[in-house]
Amino acid sequence: MSSVLQFLLALAIILVAAKMGGYLTARLGQPAVLGELLAGVLLGPTALDLLHWFPSHFLEEIFHHLAELGVVVLMFLAGLETKLDDLKSTKNTAILSGTLGVVVPLGFALAVGPLFGFDLQHSFFLGLVLAATSVSISARTLMELNALRGREGVSILGAAVVDDVLVILLLSIFVAVAVGSGGSAEPNGELMSVVIILARMVAFFAIAIAAGFLLVPRLARIAANLPVSENLATFGLVMMIVFAWSAEVLGGVAMITGAFLVGLALGRTEFRHKIEERTHTLAYAFLVPVFFINIGLAANLRAFSAEDVVLLVVLSVGAVLSKVLGGGGGARASGLNWLQSLRVGVGMVSRGEVGLIVASVGVNAGLINQNVFSIFVVVVVVTTVLTPLLLKWVFSEGKKEVEGAHA
Repeated sequence: MSSVLQFLLALAIILVAAKMGGYLTARLGQPAVLGELLAGVLLGPTALDLLHWFPSHFLEEIFHHLAELGVVVLMFLAGLETKLDDLKSTKNTAILSGTLGVVVPLGFALAVGPLFGFDLQHSFFLGLVLAATSVSISARTLMELNALRGREGVSILGAAVVDDVLVILLLSIFVAVAVGSGGSAEPNGELMSVVIILARMVAFFAIAIAAGFLLVPRLARIAANLPVSENLATFGLVMMIVFAWSAEVLGGVAMITGAFLVGLALGRTEFRHKIEERTHTLAYAFLVPVFFINIGLAANLRAFSAEDVVLLVVLSVGAVLSKVLGGGGGARASGLNWLQSLRVGVGMVSRGEVGLIVASVGVNAGLINQNVFSIFVVVVVVTTVLTPLLLKWVFSEGKKEVEGAHA
């Protein structure tokens, strides 16, 4: 069987497994992403080791590239779906909860990391993964609870926006400095290298934001009038690729940053829904499932030692508590009562796709090894499972109090 036929067969198995996994977990009341992750773990070296069924040596590389494209598209969609206006109604809560939702997990990782042999740099990256928050999983649960438009629901969404923007910025800075300055042996040379990297980043952000919010909307209007098929979808994808490429090559920051920025820019245009609709189909029918399956393929639970299991338990507990304390503490400081603050903190627990994106950037940059990456995958799965359950519980507690008051 030729390499192309092997790839096609493996791709078919991966897509079917992803959708079946998503279907089964959705039937159980859990997010589809959880099923896709678990399907990837099942197909990976933990159980079936799918990619080693085939003699071709190129499958891992091909699926890695498809997964990378899936990450870029996912962050582009995240930018399209992010509404900056959501911060206005609950601005103080969103800013405090989002900021502390990053600071507390970072502090936790810096305190716990050295206990497991991580140095300062790797402990900080550990904190970045734990600082991520997934908007989609909490939003879906809140919709089911009819609480998305309530004060806590809007606060959770706003805080998640602040959280994700901070994490993406910190990730870009950290990867650029940690990886870009690693080759200099002299302190002065290393300092100059860091200065150059930061200057590149600042220049990129300034140019990208200006181009994104001033030039891209105008180009979108021109593209909308072109007599070609799927003009806006193609334009959006081209802009996504150009910004992702320029982010890494010109700005020295992660590709996902450029994709997220141009998504934000196009999300403020009248073409947002058309671009999002077309891109959403391509992403969730093809690229994003490959990304999540590929994450699972990279996890080898068989390789876990006793110390790895201890680290997994510590990180899982810390992942939950740091968000409840950070996000909930920020909500309480902004004036919400204890129950409302607890709901906001719980709503920020899930790391979901954002945590996976940050972790995948780290493993590709050599900041963490595959074993630690596998641990992160399980932590993401744990928080993904717990968030809907905890949200249903804390919102039901409020209903019990109201019912008790009326009894």
